[in-house]
Amino acid sequence: MSQAEILVLYYSRHGATKELARLIAQGVESVPGVNARLRTVPAVSTICEATEAAVPNEGAPYVEYSDLQECIGLALGSPTRFGNMAAPMKYFWDGSSSEWLNGALIGKPACVFTSTGSMHGGQESTLLTMMIPLLHHGMIILGLPYSEADLMSSNTGGSPYGVTHLAHADGRAPISPEEQRLAKAQGKRLAETALRLQKK
Repeated sequence: MSQAEILVLYYSRHGATKELARLIAQGVESVPGVNARLRTVPAVSTICEATEAAVPNEGAPYVEYSDLQECIGLALGSPTRFGNMAAPMKYFWDGSSSEWLNGALIGKPACVFTSTGSMHGGQESTLLTMMIPLLHHGMIILGLPYSEADLMSSNTGGSPYGVTHLAHADGRAPISPEEQRLAKAQGKRLAETALRLQKK
């Protein structure tokens, strides 16, 4: 790698979480010397024999466990599923035992983000559930400080745990200007922190 990279790993069903990931990547890349590596996970089928194509038809490539080793930080995003991360993201982390044993993520900073269909759809609990495997991997969790004025807006998703988006029931609501600014600020904070930790 010529430049340090932050892994922006997400799963998205209707596109809102993907758009948050793209905005976080913009924030990451606003920091000189850091690139964002956008990756996603394949859907999980209820039919055990079914498999996804090895390469997605569009969007970010599928994540590989080597991406965890190669990154200097991680932004992790998933839509909410009953107050929890979506099954495809959980499935990926459930298979990361080798990286846990090798300490691939120990001491690296991470942040989390989510999108949901309703105002009280479990945004904060989803963010917290995504933190749990990261803590088991020894990562340093970053939130969003209240110095970000957009956290105080009534028109936005977001919490000190990470940026969120309210997509409404049809999943089509655009990401608000406040949410856009919070996503970029979160990516920038992650990249700046990762660089500082690299220098130690």
